[in-house]
Amino acid sequence: MLYGISPLISPELLKVLMEMGHGDEIVLADGNFPAASHAARLVRCDGHKIPELLDAILKLFPLDTYVERPAAVMQVVPGDTAQTPIWEEYRAIIQQRTGIAEPFEEVERFAFYERAKKAYAIVATGESALYANLILKKDVIKA
Repeated sequence: MLYGISPLISPELLKVLMEMGHGDEIVLADGNFPAASHAARLVRCDGHKIPELLDAILKLFPLDTYVERPAAVMQVVPGDTAQTPIWEEYRAIIQQRTGIAEPFEEVERFAFYERAKKAYAIVATGESALYANLILKKDVIKA
């Protein structure tokens, strides 16, 4: 344990966040996402929900200001009637932590999977909300 770092941030996740460079992406994957089969680096955060983890990460992790949309969500599959209220939770957390009001790019499901395979890491969570997967793009640390 350390001062100022949420206990939700495991040593492994902290290491991954520190290793990442400008433009690298990390996926916060819901419980249904095929994280283990898609990850170059897999971080287990089983039992944790993404909103709480997102808030803890954004206290340490700058979102990329050099791109129009530094975060991405998986687009609802056409014909699926699922609702995505969790996106509003994410938006509120991101706006509170970064000031970015419209952070999301919506990515088609299979394109999202391909992008996740190229991400620096995938964090497998216990999130049960549908379409709760989230990609974050890292910025530079400005002194």
